[in-house]
Amino acid sequence: MDERLGLSDLAEPLSGVPELPNTKTARNLEAVYDIPVTVSAVLGKSTMQVSQLLKLGRGAVVELDRKLGEAIDIYVNNRLVARGEVVMVDDSRLGVTMTEIVKTDRAL
Repeated sequence: MDERLGLSDLAEPLSGVPELPNTKTARNLEAVYDIPVTVSAVLGKSTMQVSQLLKLGRGAVVELDRKLGEAIDIYVNNRLVARGEVVMVDDSRLGVTMTEIVKTDRAL
């Protein structure tokens, strides 16, 4: 059974919790449901000089700053939002399972 939740699943009000005026709920997000965002899953990063980059050819290996099995970073519109693991979706596609939501202290 697939237990993934979508934004529409989160839009349901909590039972027994009264809604207060001006309270932000997931239902208020309906206006932004159709706005496209870019989601990136970063396996790791590497720094090199341009001269090294130009010498790379087919079959070259670029060492990344992550270890095998270490969580990857998930960005939405270039903002780190989660960490996760790479999974096989079907025989030819990869996906990402979120294992941790990254909380940031943002001034509102």
